[in-house]
Amino acid sequence: MEMMLNRMILDTERVPAADRFGLWLDMLADSPAPLRVRTEHADDFVARADTIDLGRMRLVRYRYPSLDCVRSRKLIQRSDPDYYVLALTLTGTGTADQAGQRSECRPGDFTFYDCSRPHEVSHHGEHHGLAHPSSIVAFIPYDALPLPHRRLAALFAGRMPGNEGIGALLADYLIRITGHPEQYHAADAERLAGIGLDLVSMMLGRHLVSEDAVPTEVRRQALLAQVRSHIRQHLGDATLSPQSIADAHHISVRSLHRLFEAEETTVAAYIRDQRLERCRRDLADPALRDRPIQLIAGRWGFRDKAHFSRAFRAAHEETPQAYRVRHLEQARIVNSPASVINSQRTY
Repeated sequence: MEMMLNRMILDTERVPAADRFGLWLDMLADSPAPLRVRTEHADDFVARADTIDLGRMRLVRYRYPSLDCVRSRKLIQRSDPDYYVLALTLTGTGTADQAGQRSECRPGDFTFYDCSRPHEVSHHGEHHGLAHPSSIVAFIPYDALPLPHRRLAALFAGRMPGNEGIGALLADYLIRITGHPEQYHAADAERLAGIGLDLVSMMLGRHLVSEDAVPTEVRRQALLAQVRSHIRQHLGDATLSPQSIADAHHISVRSLHRLFEAEETTVAAYIRDQRLERCRRDLADPALRDRPIQLIAGRWGFRDKAHFSRAFRAAHEETPQAYRVRHLEQARIVNSPASVINSQRTY
């Protein structure tokens, strides 16, 4: 049985109201960057922290009442400060203040700071602070980023948009992993961390004076992630091709093929495999049992029925119809006992 990602959830609603703020402070005390917290909601601090450990990077999805935080020199001396923090504001308005720079972040914005230096952060909800703000925070060890520490100082407490370019790709990555960590296995952690760190490095590099600070391999991985995301978003387009993909990313087709050389696949094979994966998922879905196979294939870019059948059989050693029948029968057997149990009347 595959093990899921290492995950820990703290939900203060599970304890009495009087103990909630104390539980939250205990959690912060054990984090890589402890903070002193001020809030008007200490008497009933309803909050949640969903922590996902990816090894080289720790992600935390937070939801909490409005608060103000300070990381003082005294707190820095008590902890291991060799971490960066990258924070994505999901809801509410956040502010960050470090090394003389101050920024205000609205939903979709990133900010970045150094845990070894004093800083202040605040996060307040909408509707006069009544709504709970939320964020995603990445704790990143210094040595996990290939960018020079002295150059990154220019970005501390700065605002970076997460709705365009590399920022949007990174925001989507953080939201997807922290929103559905159950979809990933423990064996995926190292690779997921690598993808995330490459995207972080690329985004930070774009906001430095010169992109030369970003190593070539980091740029390659970030561009590869963009290309893969583009392909997944356009699988249903039968005209998707190396040429259209290269055009969308302002590179040559030759450069696109070189991008995939180290991935042990080709652009065409990646497109085909992604399309087959979506078809396989739909064929095994009981909710789609009445949808013709040709429509499922067409939905994911296979316009020729015979070509789809050949590709599917080559990949799975059975026809699409046989695959569908086998998986729907397995689902029926598994769900039958549950239907009998759930049909009994409860009191």
